[in-house]
Amino acid sequence: MSIESATSTIVALVWSPYLVGLCLAAGLYFSIRTRFIQLRALPQMLALMFQHRGSAAGLSPFQALNISLSSRVGVGNIAGVAMAIAFGGPGAILWMWVVAFFGASSAFIESTLAQIYKERDSQGHYRGGPAYYMEKGLGQRWYALIFALCTVAAAAMLAGTQSNAIAGALNEAWDVPVAATAVAVVSLLGLIIFGGVRRIAVVTQWVVPVMAIAYLLVALVVMVMSYERIPDVIGLIVRSAFGVDAAFGAMVGVAIQWGVRRGVLSNEAGMGSGAHPAAAAEVSHPVKQGLVQAFSVYIDTMVVCSATAFLILSTGLYNVYDPAVNGVPDEARMLVANLPGMEAGPRFVQHAVESALPGFGKSFVALAILPFAFTTILALYYMGDTNISYLCRNKPAAWVVNAFRLTLLGMVAYSSLHSATVAWTLGDIGVGVMSWLNIIAILLLQKPALAALRDYEKSRNAGIDPVFNPRAIGLKNAPLWEHP
Repeated sequence: MSIESATSTIVALVWSPYLVGLCLAAGLYFSIRTRFIQLRALPQMLALMFQHRGSAAGLSPFQALNISLSSRVGVGNIAGVAMAIAFGGPGAILWMWVVAFFGASSAFIESTLAQIYKERDSQGHYRGGPAYYMEKGLGQRWYALIFALCTVAAAAMLAGTQSNAIAGALNEAWDVPVAATAVAVVSLLGLIIFGGVRRIAVVTQWVVPVMAIAYLLVALVVMVMSYERIPDVIGLIVRSAFGVDAAFGAMVGVAIQWGVRRGVLSNEAGMGSGAHPAAAAEVSHPVKQGLVQAFSVYIDTMVVCSATAFLILSTGLYNVYDPAVNGVPDEARMLVANLPGMEAGPRFVQHAVESALPGFGKSFVALAILPFAFTTILALYYMGDTNISYLCRNKPAAWVVNAFRLTLLGMVAYSSLHSATVAWTLGDIGVGVMSWLNIIAILLLQKPALAALRDYEKSRNAGIDPVFNPRAIGLKNAPLWEHP
């Protein structure tokens, strides 16, 4: 059995309809239990981003947000959206929006829990995330160990999808050899990750906002140039999502599956990755960072992913595969073949922008993908590093950390040189396993997060800046908040 067929079989098992249903159901459930916190607390989310400063122990809320955005706003917003359209049809975009809206409540719960159960490592820095709240909240270290081990592996696999996209985009734009890209990315990445977590925070604090704004401005220009097509694009997305479009009528099931899968991979709500930087923030109450992290889901999917979708669909430069046809050449499987012979990925977006802005599009998208993907690799390293810290009881030996660094760099180099399909499939497996483990955990641990939310809103309603005291809500096993 080839690597491609083996990984495809595994991803089909991991991303069964049960996981798709679990992601949607958990988001809906948390939305109801929090009384749709993702809507009613929007003004607070914006205000809280800049309300607190970092400390010697923790990052500022804005720095923590940018590390999580580095993970969320990446190649998934470009290549991932293109793949969702190619394999799920235009209707997959609507389901990405749905999972983002409900997923924002899941992101709130997991990030609040990460803050409640955070710890200090041997250097005095805050550490936390799903593994920490699985052990301290659920009291199940074995479960936390499984998550931490899976997350370390997933961080390396997902880093490969990012480096693969960088290599492909640079090759498409300027014929840069993928081997040269691999060497350059690995070298620069090594300089940063061997410099520690603080260096990651500094890099992402500046790069993430700049890269996102530049990408959105170009997307806006292209959409303005084709403004008359926007209503048709919206109609196509909605019709395709519910199977009433003639061309995509039989694709409702795959549209939901691909929309949810790519949505979770992009915004990571429920996956648990955003909880790692959330725990590192210096705030006076866990709910404050929970709200900030919930807003990052909107930035990722509702804004950046939507911009990519409208770029592709408004220019018409995309392919869609027929899910009912297998075992034949790709060209024979296509329901829509506007870019014959082209593999789904960032090249769809490059051709879309190029069609509107000749001589500029391919190069710009390549330049956009470079910081998008690179900062995502940095965030993935942070996620893996945090779980290694957990596995070593916050005192990891230098050789353990360096072994992980070298493994991640090796995966980045390998995936730059090999098939994008394999890299993305490996990433899907990592996201799926993490999502299974984390969503079950936060469903079981909802009470502390909801109690913290009630405590936060009680203080705000009394006109007091919320300061967290776990004993006031009957919460145990959160010693850092009892003895800050």
